[in-house]
Amino acid sequence: MAFVSALLMLLPVAWSCIPQKADYVMVSCFPNAIIANVPDCPYGWEIEHLSLGGVCYNGIHSPGYYRFIIPDLTPKNHSYCGTQSEYMPGKDPKYIFYNSIVSNDTSLTVRNQPVNYTFSCTYRAAYLVNNAVFSQRVATVYVNNGSIGTFRSQLSMNVFTNSKFLYAKDAPYVIDTSEIGSEVFIGIEAKGLSNRFKVVINNCWATPSPYSTDRKRWSLIINSCSSDNTVTIFENAKDSRSMFKFNSFRFQRQEKVSTVWLHCEVQVCDGERIICQPSPCSVRSLSSEVDPNGGILTAEFHIKGRVKRGIFMTEINKEQLMHLIV
Repeated sequence: MAFVSALLMLLPVAWSCIPQKADYVMVSCFPNAIIANVPDCPYGWEIEHLSLGGVCYNGIHSPGYYRFIIPDLTPKNHSYCGTQSEYMPGKDPKYIFYNSIVSNDTSLTVRNQPVNYTFSCTYRAAYLVNNAVFSQRVATVYVNNGSIGTFRSQLSMNVFTNSKFLYAKDAPYVIDTSEIGSEVFIGIEAKGLSNRFKVVINNCWATPSPYSTDRKRWSLIINSCSSDNTVTIFENAKDSRSMFKFNSFRFQRQEKVSTVWLHCEVQVCDGERIICQPSPCSVRSLSSEVDPNGGILTAEFHIKGRVKRGIFMTEINKEQLMHLIV
């Protein structure tokens, strides 16, 4: 009887997911979050058996991947789901965050090869405590080891001079009040990655404060679609750079010198594993509900110039919140 039981344990099992050799992890180190992706069903492991730091079973099954997110990068002694942080002093002080995605099966028999995807993100120590993000304006994307090699990329959002997207403007970006309503050209680019990886813009919105969660906002791109005819998407999810333009504006009842923050939620997609390009906007309705999948990059615009009250220099077809006062 014992021999029969042992034999049954060696028989093939019916996989609930298709096992694959998942020998790499893709990590995006955004200023406000860390996102780690591993190909789904790695060596037969289902998402409920994979944990972040061996603590949190909070993975999300997105198309082609299991995704784990560290949303809190506050450099404190306590950790989020086993995240460890280390402060490196010196002329250019840094914070380093460490964590891992590990398999854990409490059943009597383990039929899958154990996995342990260890990753880290390094940030310059300049930190915006009130905004809960690091002050850098780029994200670092790592594709570590595995059959597709090792890559390191800087994912950045820049303002360009015109629709050719050849020359980026220096930050901070300044818009004179006489230029309100003019076109602003935005390019989001990942440098140094293989051609199989595509930059995808999911959502973009503007706020009168540096907080991306500010409820006072105006959406420009929703689920990869333009919010209205003042926004034009040139390229998205086709290669390592995505581009769009919008008409400049300012929020109502601001001072003579005001600031608008542009936030874009983006991700890097492996085009050899899944279809990166979203379906055409013409065949789907524009939902007001955003579907967040990536991290956030932010650009700051300063609106400067003399204000003559009661005179409208231009007007954008938006809600009353966005009427221009100059």
